Amino acid sequence: MKRFLYFCSMAKFTEEELLFRKVERKIRKAMVDYRLFEDGDRILVGLSGGKDSLALIELLGRRMKILKPRFEVVAAHISMSNIGYVSDLDYLRSHCEQYNIQFVHVETSFDSSTDSRKSPCFLCSWTRRKTLFALAREYGCNKLALGHHMDDILQTLLMNMTFQGAFGTMPPKLKMDKFDMTIIRPLCLVPETELIQLAALRNYVSQKQACPYECSSSRPEMKVILKMLEQMNEHARYNLWSSMSNIQKEYLPVPEE
Repeated sequence: MKRFLYFCSMAKFTEEELLFRKVERKIRKAMVDYRLFEDGDRILVGLSGGKDSLALIELLGRRMKILKPRFEVVAAHISMSNIGYVSDLDYLRSHCEQYNIQFVHVETSFDSSTDSRKSPCFLCSWTRRKTLFALAREYGCNKLALGHHMDDILQTLLMNMTFQGAFGTMPPKLKMDKFDMTIIRPLCLVPETELIQLAALRNYVSQKQACPYECSSSRPEMKVILKMLEQMNEHARYNLWSSMSNIQKEYLPVPEE
């Protein structure tokens, strides 16, 4: 009877509302499992203008209205003057203002000739990250929230295993002692497919990008591999996720000291 009443109550919600509830449940679980938020947090969100960061702004904006834990959000959009990005700053600002979130815009650049050992993608990403750390300190934020979702984290796991020979990825929560900052990824348990659906239902306007280096990234190939694994086993992504906290050392080829 309880199950029947539950389905009857859910039937009155629209597709959009049901999706929001589904995604918000996963954010709540991430908050609890990884202790992402605490009372008094002031969080800087890296707002790239893509679907993931736009969703993160809206989801955190909705979450801010809940009494516990109490936190504040500032959104920052970083433009690279030497890369062909076209940002609709008015749209990004208005998106933030809907949820009473302060919007900050900074323009910077990087020089790919300064370190030939690093790819332009790495240098660009690191320049953005350093700028976000500086903004976080300037605006009194103790945490930096990024819009990486479950697919991003699993793809990074596969990339590190394949190219670095290391079992590691982007964790949901990472304390950066060098910058006295904690990075959090509230969307870590949300699959990209759900964010794509959310973006379509909410009519997010993604920023136009023309990055000359994006073809050099191996991430698109890892995206294909992740899909292939899911075709082999529909639970593949969740098994990959579980494997990161289920390390069976006795069955690994670890040299003896």
